[in-house]
Amino acid sequence: MLFLKTLIIVVQLLSALGIIGLVLLQHGKGADMGAAFGSGASGSLFGATGSANFLSRTTAILATVFFITTLALTYIGSYKSRPSAGLLGSVTAPAATSAPASAAIASAPVAAPAPASNAVPK
Repeated sequence: MLFLKTLIIVVQLLSALGIIGLVLLQHGKGADMGAAFGSGASGSLFGATGSANFLSRTTAILATVFFITTLALTYIGSYKSRPSAGLLGSVTAPAATSAPASAAIASAPVAAPAPASNAVPK
C-alpha cells in the first residue's frame, strides 16, 4: 500500500509540474493578432494554431491526471484497515465493565495513619 501511495504522489507531482510548464508556454489571447501578421510561429511543426491546440489539450489531460490522483490519494488516506482475525479466525474483544467510581473507592481497604516519627514530645 505504501508503494502505491508513493507512486500516486510521484505521478501527481509530475503532472503538477507539467501543468505549470505548459501554462507558462502558452500564449495569451492578445498574441493571436501578432501571429496573424507573420510574427508568430506559422511555419512551426503544429502550424499557427496547431501548437495552441496541442498545448491546451495536453494541459487538459495533465489536469485530469492531477484531479484523478488527488481523488485516489484522498481515498487511500481515508482507508481504515480492519483488525486482523489472527490465528483463531475470530476477533473478540473482552467485555469491559465499568464500575462506578464510588464503589471502587468504598471497596478499597483504608489503612490507619502511621505515627509521625518527627513528633516532639511535650
